[in-house]
Amino acid sequence: QSSKFHKTPLAFSASAAQNNHRIVSYCRTSLAALAGVTAGILGLTGIIGFIFYFACSMFLSLLFFQKTGREWKRYFLSKYTVFTSLIFGETLTYILCWTFIYGMVHVY
Repeated sequence: QSSKFHKTPLAFSASAAQNNHRIVSYCRTSLAALAGVTAGILGLTGIIGFIFYFACSMFLSLLFFQKTGREWKRYFLSKYTVFTSLIFGETLTYILCWTFIYGMVHVY
């Protein structure tokens, strides 16, 4: 078989792939809430707050890659699932926690 073609696994467990995606989703949601609380306590505002969220999210992605190593194909169907999946979807969770805690700490 030519190495030019993308090699997909011949067999994979759909339930295991779904479970792995659910774990990534849970981690991203938890990270968004924790990063939002942290940004609110630190008093970050504007674009700096969004940069903080994306930096935290990229750090989490790097932790996933460190955990799976070169064998990411055993756990996920694509790198997209690990690296960028749900980053923008959890932005609202981040903004909610960020603005709530910022208001509680710095406004009241």
